[in-house]
Amino acid sequence: MTGSPGLDVAGLEAWLAEARPELVSGPLSAQLITGGKSNLTYRIDGARVPLVVRRPPLGHVLASAHDMAREHRVISALNGSAVPVPPAVAIVDDTANARVTGTPFFVMKLVDGAVLAHPAQNAVFTAGGLRQIGVSLAEILADLHGIDPGSIGLEDFGRGTGYLERQLRTWRRQLDASRSRETPALDGLQDALGERMPDDSRSGLVHGDYRLDNAIVAGEGDEPRIAAILDWEMSTIGDPLVDLGVFGMYWNIDELSGGRLFDSAVDLRAGYPGFDELVDAYAARVGRSIPDLGWYRGFAAYKLAVIAEGIHYRYQQHETVGDGFSRIGSMVEPLADDGLARLALRRN
Repeated sequence: MTGSPGLDVAGLEAWLAEARPELVSGPLSAQLITGGKSNLTYRIDGARVPLVVRRPPLGHVLASAHDMAREHRVISALNGSAVPVPPAVAIVDDTANARVTGTPFFVMKLVDGAVLAHPAQNAVFTAGGLRQIGVSLAEILADLHGIDPGSIGLEDFGRGTGYLERQLRTWRRQLDASRSRETPALDGLQDALGERMPDDSRSGLVHGDYRLDNAIVAGEGDEPRIAAILDWEMSTIGDPLVDLGVFGMYWNIDELSGGRLFDSAVDLRAGYPGFDELVDAYAARVGRSIPDLGWYRGFAAYKLAVIAEGIHYRYQQHETVGDGFSRIGSMVEPLADDGLARLALRRN
């Protein structure tokens, strides 16, 4: 029957036999890949090659926040570009038939490597290797922002003009749809972001959730490489500096006043570069200077706080799958405070 919550393995076997018979080998097994707090991701073994299935979360979710077709489209479009992505297999709307997930889902091939989410995983790399991982991530982000969306069939993937204003409206709706308690600091950050919004004349492809643990790293020692960038569910066309703000927030997540709220492999003492060095690497790659990122760091903290509040809501409704959800609600206030400090201090 169901090998993992939210995925019917027998239904997946039947779909694979009908839609992609060349990948059929034997009985399938599914394992929920831990670490995701939004879309659910499963490793599928038993086909001719290992596969990955992505589906929206169970229960309460903003309709546009986990768009499977959007994620599949951008991964397919970026295949063969300077930005490494997993090979896409198919996108399926299973809403009516409910054979596999009862939702839209998409299938891609598994990419070998590791997702670095814990400090212990750094042990297989030298300090120079860890520095290279950080610099490579910055350079790949610059490569993404340098791609003309029209050149890969994504000219209608979003509207650059007014992007920041639309983003604030969208995340305000997300917060309003997830309210179960008072969040004064978060509401204050939301208002401050609206009052201090910068000009967003810059436009390009935006990942939306760019960070170390949304990448697969292959190799070891002095020679790591970024094998794939994952989790494109928030991608669109907009202000690329939003990605730099998110990147910086996660890179320095242990600086929050409440302490480290969740594990991150980033450890400057082990060899990872400071975020200022990553900004310099990004700037060198794109060939221009980077303006102050204070607003963008504040916006990144706001987005993560809203996401955390939504996950807290689903946890309270018993609609989460996996471990690590009980403390998510405690992230919201420190994130909001950090966002307000970034706006006030205007620092990278």
